[in-house]
Amino acid sequence: MGLGLNAIGIEYGTYLLIGGIFVLLITGLPLAFVTGLVALSITFGWFGPMALPLVTSRVYGFITEYSLVAVPMFVFMASLLDRSGIARDLFNAMRIFAGRLPGGVAVQTLVVAFFMATMSGIIGGEIVLLGLLALPQMLRLGYDRNISIGVVCAGGSLGTMIPPSIVLIIYGLIASVSIADLFIAAFTPGTILMLSYVSYVLIRCLMNPELGPPLTREQAGGLKEKVAALKGVVMPAAIAGLVLGSIYGGIASVTEAAAMGVIGVLIAIVVRGEFSFKLMQESVLQTLDTCGMIIWIGIGAAIVVGVYNLMGGNRFVSSTILGLDASPTVIILLMMLILLVLGFILDWIGIAMLCLPIFVPIIKQLGYDPIWFGILFCVNMQVSYLSPPFGPAAFYLKGVAPPGITLQHIYTALLPFIAIQLAVLALLVFVPEISLWPLR
Repeated sequence: MGLGLNAIGIEYGTYLLIGGIFVLLITGLPLAFVTGLVALSITFGWFGPMALPLVTSRVYGFITEYSLVAVPMFVFMASLLDRSGIARDLFNAMRIFAGRLPGGVAVQTLVVAFFMATMSGIIGGEIVLLGLLALPQMLRLGYDRNISIGVVCAGGSLGTMIPPSIVLIIYGLIASVSIADLFIAAFTPGTILMLSYVSYVLIRCLMNPELGPPLTREQAGGLKEKVAALKGVVMPAAIAGLVLGSIYGGIASVTEAAAMGVIGVLIAIVVRGEFSFKLMQESVLQTLDTCGMIIWIGIGAAIVVGVYNLMGGNRFVSSTILGLDASPTVIILLMMLILLVLGFILDWIGIAMLCLPIFVPIIKQLGYDPIWFGILFCVNMQVSYLSPPFGPAAFYLKGVAPPGITLQHIYTALLPFIAIQLAVLALLVFVPEISLWPLR
C-alpha cells in the first residue's frame, strides 16, 4: 500500500513533484540524485513498495537504447580534437585567410567554431579552446572586448545546433524520430545562426573599424603563407566530410558515422605525430566523465517522467495545455517560454529529459512536425548556454580568460548574441520550412 498520496489527485501531485525537485535543487544535490529521490518518494507514496519494478523497467529501457552508443563516440572524438593540434592549425589558417577585413579575425573565429561543431558535437571544449586561442589574439590586436568575448561564447555554443550535435541525438532518442533527419533539418538553421553572428560583427566593425582593426599587410601574409595555411584546413574538412557525408549520403547510420569519426581523428593524430598514451588516457577519462553525467541525469529523469506518466501526469498536462483557449502558435510560444525559464536554472540534459516526454506528444497532437520542434529546442538550449545567471558558456570562458575579465564583463558581452539567438528562434517558429525544406 502507498502512503495515500494518490488521494490528493494528479493536480496536487504535480505541484508536489515539481516542488520537491526545486527544493532539493536548492540544497545543491546533483540533478540526477534529485530526480531519482523525488521519483522514488512519489512512487512509494502513490503506488506503494510493490511498484518498484516500474522504476527498474524505466532504467533498463533507457540504458539499453541503441542510439545512446553514438554519444560516447562523439564525446571521445571531441576529447581527442581538444588535445590535438588540429583545431589550433585550423584557427591559424583561417586567421591568414581573414585578410585585411575589419573584424576579420572575429569572423574567422566564428567560421572555425562552425567547423569545430561539425567535427565534435559538444560545447564546453570548443569554448575553452577558442578562449585559449582566439580571445587573447583578438584582444592583442585591439579588438573590442565585448565583441571578442561574444564571438568566442556564441561561436562555441554552435555545437548544440550543428550536426553531429549531442543535443540532437538525445532529442531524437526521447522523441523517437530519425536522428539523421534531425541532422539534415538542423544544418540550414545552424548556418543561418552562424551567418547572423557574422553579419552582426561585420556591421559593427564596418561602421566602426576601431572595434575590429583590420590586419596589417605583414599580419595577413602573402600568397605563400595562404598556400601553406591550406594544410591546416584539409584535415578538419576531411573529418567533417567523413562524419556528415556518410550520414547525409546514407552510407552509415549516426552511430556508425560516430565511430568512423573517431577513427578519422585517430588517424589524423597519428599522421601529425601527436599520438601518445597520455593523450588517449586524458581523452578516455573526459569521455567517461561527460557520458557518466549524461547517463545518470538521464536515468533520474527517465524514472521521474515514467512515474509521473503512470500517475496520469502526461494526460493532465496535455489536457491542460490543449484545453487553453489559445491558438497552436501561442501554445508553441508558451512551451518556448517554459524552456527558456528552465534554462536559467537547469542544464540542457535535465530540461530535455524532463520536458520533452511531455511536450513532444502534445506537438504531435497539434499536428506539428516533431523534427521541427527539435530544431526549436536546440536553438532554445543555445540561449540557455549563454543566459545569466548560470549560463555554462560564461563559466567555461571565465576559467581560461585573461586576467581582468569578470563574469559581469562576459554576461554583458553576450546580450547582443542572446538577442540574435532569440530572433532566429522566432524566425524558425513562424517559418518552419527553413528547417524542413531539405526533408521534403
